This record gives sequence, structure tokens and C-alpha cells, in this order.
Amino acid sequence: MGSLFPLSLLLFLAAAYPGVGCALGRRIKRAQGPKGSPLAPSGTSVPFWVRMSPEFVAVPPGRSVWLNCSNSCPQPQNSSLRTRLRQGKTLRGPGWVYYQLLDVRAWSSQAHCLVTCAGKTRWATTRITAYKPPHSVILEPPVLKGRQYTLRCHVTHVFPVGYLVVTLRLGGRVIYSESLERYTHQDLANVTLTYQFPAEPRDFWQPLICHTRLNLEGLVVRNSSAPVTLMLAWSPAPTALASVSIAALVGILLAVGSVYLCKWLPMKSQA
Repeated sequence: MGSLFPLSLLLFLAAAYPGVGCALGRRIKRAQGPKGSPLAPSGTSVPFWVRMSPEFVAVPPGRSVWLNCSNSCPQPQNSSLRTRLRQGKTLRGPGWVYYQLLDVRAWSSQAHCLVTCAGKTRWATTRITAYKPPHSVILEPPVLKGRQYTLRCHVTHVFPVGYLVVTLRLGGRVIYSESLERYTHQDLANVTLTYQFPAEPRDFWQPLICHTRLNLEGLVVRNSSAPVTLMLAWSPAPTALASVSIAALVGILLAVGSVYLCKWLPMKSQA
């Protein structure tokens, strides 16, 4: 009996107000989405993320590279890549897109992946570097100045210089190392490293080598110079002093010889 009362009340309302039941049904239908799943209120954004992989890539000039753009949006409205580099093929799947970049020659560039989800756009970025290992690494013969040797290493046609580390090794041990991260120019460059080295007796006759290393965040490019032997050398001052001493000794010997001849010749003539 208790279940018939609400039913009779609904029938009474439907008969008295015919539009109420239809309006109520339409409201229920609008409040449900496909397969009865509730819809998100209008004006709200769906939280999602966008990621690029790799975030940094280094390639020799002229090479191609693939970039992956992933997102967590259930139904992305749009996905695109913005870059100054020339684009090639595109491969798509659920939650990801692969973009190909062709003939990378710009020394430093970026690629931005933009994804729009529920009216909101997010993006992620990949940095791309076209690197060039040194054309040559040349170590000059050491030059002695005073009590120190001047060591010079020339690194030619290298990029990016800001990622370059130059190291001097003597007999297997590091005597000097310098990172050129302060160099921010985006162009091909020549680098000369000069170092004053106070050599000790243990350092002589040891091989000296100049090493270079490009640290490209995951890619390491190494080069080395030909070895140079650190020779024992005389400074100019001791050499000049030795020359003066030898000249003085020769002068003394000549003087003594002339005195002896002066005494010996008269004695021979008298005999």
C-alpha cells in the first residue's frame, strides 16, 4: 500500500501538469553522457600533462632526429609541433605522437609540442644541438720562461664551445683542466688554452697530452693531441753565464801559454 501512494501521486501530477513529466525526463537525459557516464561541468578544465622525449638531443650537422610527444589527455582536441627546423614524417598513437626533424643544421634550436585538452593548451620543449667535434687538437712544444714552462693547446673548429672541457695531462696525471661554459656564442670557434707550469725534476721526460671533451648531456665526444715530451732545458741566464766562464777560462789559458813561450824561446836560443 505504501508503494502505491507515491505512484498515484505521480500519476496525479502528470494528469494535472502534462509538461512536468516530459521536462523531468529531458533533464535526466541531459544530465547523463554516453553510456550513462556523468559529464564534467561546463567551464572546467581537465588536468593533464605533456612531455617531450628526449628533452635534449645532440646530432652531427645534417642528421635527422625523432622526437616523442606524450600526453595524459583522454581526448586531446589538437596536438602539433612548432619549430624552425624542417619536419618530416609524423606517427600517432593513443596518447603519443612521433615527429621527425630533417637535416638538422642549426647549432642551437628548440621544438615545442602543444596539446589542447578540454579547451586548455599545455606544451613541452626539446632542445636540439648540432655539434661538431674539433677538427684538430694541437699541443705546442713547451717553452721555458724563467722557472716555468708555457704550455699551449690549440683546439680548432669546434662547437658548441660552451660544452667544451680542455685538460692537460703529464705522465698520466692531470696538471690543469678548464671548462669553457662561460663561452655563450652560438658559432664555430677556435680555442687556445695557455697554462704556466712550474716543472719539477720528476716531470722531465714525461709525455704531455692535451685532451678535449664535449659534454652534451648524455653524449660525450673526446679528442686528444699527439704527445709531447717535457724536455729538460737550460734557462738563458745560466747559459749566458756558462759562456762567459768558458771565454774567461780560454783567455787565462792563452795568457799562461804566451808567458811560457816568452820564457822558453830565449832559453832555447841561448842553448
